[in-house]
Amino acid sequence: MIAPPDRTPLPRDFFDRPVLEVAPDLLGRILVRTTPDGPIALRLTEVEAYDGANDPGSHAYRGRTPRNAVMFGPPGHVYVYFTYGMWHCMNLVCGPEGRACAVLLRAGEVVEGIESARKRRPSARADRELAKGPARLATALEVDRALDGTDACAPGETPLRILAGAPVPADRVRSGPRTGVAGEGGNGELHPWRYWVADDPTVSPYRAHVPKRRRS
Repeated sequence: MIAPPDRTPLPRDFFDRPVLEVAPDLLGRILVRTTPDGPIALRLTEVEAYDGANDPGSHAYRGRTPRNAVMFGPPGHVYVYFTYGMWHCMNLVCGPEGRACAVLLRAGEVVEGIESARKRRPSARADRELAKGPARLATALEVDRALDGTDACAPGETPLRILAGAPVPADRVRSGPRTGVAGEGGNGELHPWRYWVADDPTVSPYRAHVPKRRRS
């Protein structure tokens, strides 16, 4: 008999660990977004780790700015950024305060509030595509910059919370280069910090970094 997912909220000390420990441990956890229409719950199936000053791919690599300030802690807060002039992406801050580490939430399976998610993602051809990719995930959950800095570990009501869920066994966790992030050789080979659930249909396709062409 399979036990139901644990609805216990994850405590702050879960996030107060090295980012490469937190990222794979988030797989199978449940992200709950509280909306006026009711809650939308998502089982996390794909994430990416970003390690601050040690990571050229991180928004915090060159230090603190007004945009990335939330990344510097405390852990357990939500970092939301706007990209390509049209999309939002959601991260969970982790590691010791001041270190600026975060985990990008790349994909998941909507397990509650699916009708609400469909309204926000009418172009999805199937339910497995509702949150298949970080921008789609944020759109399905109605996450934007207004939620930047939200404390997902705060007591009482909060618009975003992470529940214990059902952690994914180690033999079902896969890792590889992060999507679209450059590294030595161009594909982020030195940073295989993307983690996903093996054979899960909600996981997004990998796309290598494409260097910009220089104008002649």
